[in-house]
Amino acid sequence: MEINTDRIKFNEPLRLESGRILEEFELVYETYGKLNEDKSNVIVICHALAGSHHAAGRYADEAKPGWWDRFIGDGKAIDTRKYFVICSNNLGSNFGSTNALSIDPATKKEYRLKFPILTISDIVKAQMRLYKKLGISKAKAVIGGSMGGMQALCYAIEQPDFAEHIFALATTAFTRPWAIAVNKLAIEAIRHDPSFKDGFYEKDDLIAKGLPGLAIGRMAGLIAYLSPKLFNRKFGRDYSRTDGLYELFGRFEVERYLEYNAYNFPKIFDPLSYLYICKTMNIFDAGRNEDTLENSFAKVKGKLHLISFSDDMLFFPEEMEEIRDIMIKIGKVDQITYKMVESQSGHDSFLVEVEKFDKYIVELLES
Repeated sequence: MEINTDRIKFNEPLRLESGRILEEFELVYETYGKLNEDKSNVIVICHALAGSHHAAGRYADEAKPGWWDRFIGDGKAIDTRKYFVICSNNLGSNFGSTNALSIDPATKKEYRLKFPILTISDIVKAQMRLYKKLGISKAKAVIGGSMGGMQALCYAIEQPDFAEHIFALATTAFTRPWAIAVNKLAIEAIRHDPSFKDGFYEKDDLIAKGLPGLAIGRMAGLIAYLSPKLFNRKFGRDYSRTDGLYELFGRFEVERYLEYNAYNFPKIFDPLSYLYICKTMNIFDAGRNEDTLENSFAKVKGKLHLISFSDDMLFFPEEMEEIRDIMIKIGKVDQITYKMVESQSGHDSFLVEVEKFDKYIVELLES
């Protein structure tokens, strides 16, 4: 599989939904496969909160492949021998695109807490600028899960002529109180961690020492991203072999799992980016600029395909069923499909149980 990673700087203003303006910005993106002559084989991949532009394949020195490698590649569901796949790092994320630690051209200093609040619409608008630079005006499909699914819905509604197919997995039309509450745990833990220093921490310090507040917030996220059944199946009541049962801080295996994953997270993910991205997800509402969701989804022109997961505890299946019902109500029966996957990995099923929906997506793409 041919993999190319690149960066584009846009020396032009991006007017944001908040009314603020980014005078300039950068996007890092990765492509897989080759663009055909008439540019009709484009598939856009949108990543989730902690994801990046590196969706598939493996760099030479990399221990693990890209986050959706089970789904994208030569001979896989999104076959890179056939499609030209592009995934950009979201605006606001810390994997190369403009974010809170970027330099503000007006002050020549890092934005930090002066970085503007972004919406999903802003992220998609920036990505559309990228496609224009690449000479791409249409896509065969846009595919994303979780926060990436929010982007997919935004493409369907706000860029209705762009994609023939839109696949939104494990997502919602607007963020409900439960998901906002999960994010709140992370926000408060980060804000009140002394190492955060009100947003003026040293990056090298975090790489060396981590940030306990972000780690604790990540634990809350991991619990919401998985499911009770998965925890039962994977850990049971197994106790750490290295810890004593009657030690106060002796750990069950599930505790060791949370510690290992959470305390490594701050070494690769920036806390300011995490705060800004949580805010972006919290304020997402596909009906924000319309009176009703019905008015928003009335703009959809492509085929909208929804895939939910039965044990998703972050964005529940009924949230996606609501979108299906709205599309049917407004007379777009021929433009909507819905599938609920009987899953066992919670919200993260869209990442790890690919074999339960990949052929379904292929059938829809080729229909």
